[in-house]
Amino acid sequence: YVYRNDRTAWWVDARSAAGFKAGTVARARNIPLAEVLAAKDDGRLPMEDHNTRLIVFGKDGDQARAVAASIASNAFANVTFFDGKADDVIELLLVPKRERPSR
Repeated sequence: YVYRNDRTAWWVDARSAAGFKAGTVARARNIPLAEVLAAKDDGRLPMEDHNTRLIVFGKDGDQARAVAASIASNAFANVTFFDGKADDVIELLLVPKRERPSR
């Protein structure tokens, strides 16, 4: 729902630059853990509105959780994370439900 209907939400890909370049979701910003502070200065985080919805995903839930916690500790109030793999997020968001194989 959020991906298709909330155009104000920001998607954060917490993987390495190489993982990000290998494929991500449209509109995602690449912010690995070591770059959270830099992202505040270079436009990868929404400095105008710290209540903007931020959804973090990464190579796994632990990576996403760590980046989400770091972003939240920098005064961003509406941060959540996907507790799974980036590949799962990409598949869920890019493949329409009716075309997904059943598991």
